[in-house]
Amino acid sequence: MALAGPIVLATGGTGGHVFPAEALASELSARGIDYALFTDSRGKQWQGALAARPVHHVRAASPSGSIGRRIAALGHLALGFVQAWRGLARVAPSAVVGFGGYASVPTMLAARVRRLPAMLHEQNAVLGKANRLAQAGATTIATSFVETRHTEASRVALVGNPVREAVRALAGLGYRPPASGRAVDLLVFGGSQGAGAFARVVPAAIEAMASDLRVHLRVVQQCRPEDVEAARASYARLGVLAEIAPFFRDLPQRMAAAHLVIARSGASTVAELATIGRPSILVPYPFAADDHQTANARALEAASGCVVMPETEFTPAALAERLAALVADPARLSAMAAAAHAVGRPDAAARLADLVLDLARGAGR
Repeated sequence: MALAGPIVLATGGTGGHVFPAEALASELSARGIDYALFTDSRGKQWQGALAARPVHHVRAASPSGSIGRRIAALGHLALGFVQAWRGLARVAPSAVVGFGGYASVPTMLAARVRRLPAMLHEQNAVLGKANRLAQAGATTIATSFVETRHTEASRVALVGNPVREAVRALAGLGYRPPASGRAVDLLVFGGSQGAGAFARVVPAAIEAMASDLRVHLRVVQQCRPEDVEAARASYARLGVLAEIAPFFRDLPQRMAAAHLVIARSGASTVAELATIGRPSILVPYPFAADDHQTANARALEAASGCVVMPETEFTPAALAERLAALVADPARLSAMAAAAHAVGRPDAAARLADLVLDLARGAGR
């Protein structure tokens, strides 16, 4: 049954919201379904499937900080609501899907007032503040984790967190543990909220390891530009083969090639580790809203797919001990990889698309 109008994707501008929106856009496009994107000005820089359709820009801001900043943010959200209201009238969508981020709020509120079929997708194990503001108008809340705080069970549908095609393509690549006396490939990345801490702690931890373990390590590490040279010098002094860069365009492939990953626990990172099936040491960013990164990491840990190290415990000595124990136990690494892969949902984009189209077609009957 053909849809009367396109599917509107309403999303914030950060990667955690953009990646699943882009994955759904690709899936809809593959099925011949039209879609439109509603977001803030950050959408101008996006590439891929999200750039294949005109972007409807709406004003938005986070209502946090000082009283003055909160009042200003409410003004932005009000203006965004008017823009979204008019934009939805022009697009005449069959359904609206919100992916969180404050840039999605005006569109989701306008969809509610217009009584359009609407649903949310939550990437984290805690329903985000923006999604909490918008959930009253949503028929369904599609979740990425078995348990997601601040949701109503009657409206929840577990679909997983859609990942990029580059990640899905690696879902069937099995894990090979490091062989005795052979190289152990360690991948370290943390983005803007993790790379600084990792640049300080990881080289010091490797220095604290016994030389017979350290000599087998090969490190690929993402660092902030200001930390690159210091990290290179540290590894060179230790005689550890290391590739250091501020950014890796082929991060999924490097994840697949790793024997062990050290990372933060944002929703996309956890979903990609699970989809590919790689063991990890996760260090939740302690200042994430509602401490959602800890909830994400603990969910994967409960499935035996990772080891969690809170920031307060992420010291060179503690990390050295964890690394030594894992590197010396290939069987445990294999078990962690299998456990992570077991909870991965490489078909999350297809499952989300099915849910969206059911909503859109149900409204048309």
